[in-house]
Amino acid sequence: MKKDNYKQTNFIKHIIEKDLKNKLISVIKTRFPPEPNGYLHIGHAKSICLNFGLATEYHGTCNLRFDDTNPMKENIEYINSIKNDIKWLGFKWNNDVKFSSMYFDKIYKYAIELINNGLAYVDLLNQEEIRKYRGTLKKPGINSPYRNQSIEKNLLLFKQMKNGFFSTGEACLRAKINMCSPFIIMRDPVLYRIIFYEHHQTKNTWCIYPTYDFAHCISDALEGITHSICTLEFQDNRRLYDWILNKINIKYRAYQYEYSRLNIEYTILSKRKLNILVKKNIVTGWDDPRMPTISGLRRRGYTPSSIRTFCDKIGVTKQDNLIEMSLLESCIKNDLNTNAPRAMAILDPIKIRITNLPTNYLEILMVPNHPNQPNMGYRSVYFTNELYIDRSDFYEQEIIEHNGLILGKEIRLRYSYIIQAQKIKKDKYKNIVEIQCIYDKETLGKHPKNRKVKGVIHWLSTKNTRPAIFNLYDKLFNIKNPEKEINFLQHINTESLIIKKGFIELNLLTTNISNVYQFERIGYFCFDKQINNTIATFNRIISLNINKTKKK
Repeated sequence: MKKDNYKQTNFIKHIIEKDLKNKLISVIKTRFPPEPNGYLHIGHAKSICLNFGLATEYHGTCNLRFDDTNPMKENIEYINSIKNDIKWLGFKWNNDVKFSSMYFDKIYKYAIELINNGLAYVDLLNQEEIRKYRGTLKKPGINSPYRNQSIEKNLLLFKQMKNGFFSTGEACLRAKINMCSPFIIMRDPVLYRIIFYEHHQTKNTWCIYPTYDFAHCISDALEGITHSICTLEFQDNRRLYDWILNKINIKYRAYQYEYSRLNIEYTILSKRKLNILVKKNIVTGWDDPRMPTISGLRRRGYTPSSIRTFCDKIGVTKQDNLIEMSLLESCIKNDLNTNAPRAMAILDPIKIRITNLPTNYLEILMVPNHPNQPNMGYRSVYFTNELYIDRSDFYEQEIIEHNGLILGKEIRLRYSYIIQAQKIKKDKYKNIVEIQCIYDKETLGKHPKNRKVKGVIHWLSTKNTRPAIFNLYDKLFNIKNPEKEINFLQHINTESLIIKKGFIELNLLTTNISNVYQFERIGYFCFDKQINNTIATFNRIISLNINKTKKK
């Protein structure tokens, strides 16, 4: 992995440095604890970079532990995708992958311990009744009628839960804390519930499963995690985290710290909502290049270093804010500007005919793969009497701030000659089908004196092209903060994908230089390996922001 700069300080680093200085810990141990119920998104990338980055900087370790406590929403596909995403970002977890399910036997014994100490009880209220008894932010909760049953009765009922005596939702184990607590999380939260569903790790060994809150803190403690770092949405849950570890006889005591979650303009970062986009076929899958998932960004053409740089730049604070999309885009643009070879592509072709060249004329021009990186070498392009240019680069009449080809005016072809448009041909629908030009053979690599040539455009010879499909991706939503909308689906950008059919240089994908290119004057594009198509398909990563032209 390329080493990034994790020197930016934050409050979590201050805590770690203080703990090390005061010898409260000798080695930092962090963990990344995803639930395998979906693909990771860029918000998780922030957590990955933070947890693995801290372990790297302070010469500690970071565990990968799947919090697999709800088999109904989890599967192996998600587990494999998460492992691949972490590796792709350039990180390596400590020893073998871990699962909360590895500790189910121990977690069950800790539940028994709470019951024996009069701190947990089996509740036979249904889910709706539990919700009603819990109260609201303004109204205290009400004790369950099963709250004060004997320890012996609770032990019997919990054993019956484990042995499948009850059906789903008929019983649960709750902590006995305080139904009048101002924090709803502390109003006798559920610790175990019944789920008859085969688990991807334990198969059918269990029909009761600990809740995330109960399993998470115990798993942290069993692994000796020194700093359990999560987002601010779990800030109140820390009270339950601490309560559980304080009430059970466990050797190690873990501590939780919270930071603000990532929010990006025009994006949602809720796995539940992202799953809706997939289920409703609004996108083609979790790895759709419009998705903020790590696999979607990878397919879009984002690089690991650009995402790590982005996560480092946004920093770690306790204040929620909405990050501008331009910051993420600048990270990938800066990366690709240095590393992506250049090429020419035509997205919306219109034919040019050079009338003062013979039909069989062929000249090979050597052009750089990168103007500032000579080590990337050169490639050959053909110059012939028939060429393609982009339709947007030609106007019949002069346009303000337009640096393209204009009827009667001269323009330079990139790396090539100056041409002048003289005539146009149109079809019966008045669409331009051909532009007839002449070229000046004395202008290759030369600037003619006393002639003002306005602009440079890209082009391709018709004899040196292969067809290509270009997926022009844009923001998936047309409002800045769709996460706050009740019906976020109403704000889908219907033009988040525009498909163009054009041409690329013939040998572009046979040189093995790269799968990511800057198509000159257009933008950065990534070859989509996942589309099994006879025509090469490219996904636009980001445009070069060429200004729109205005009619004179």
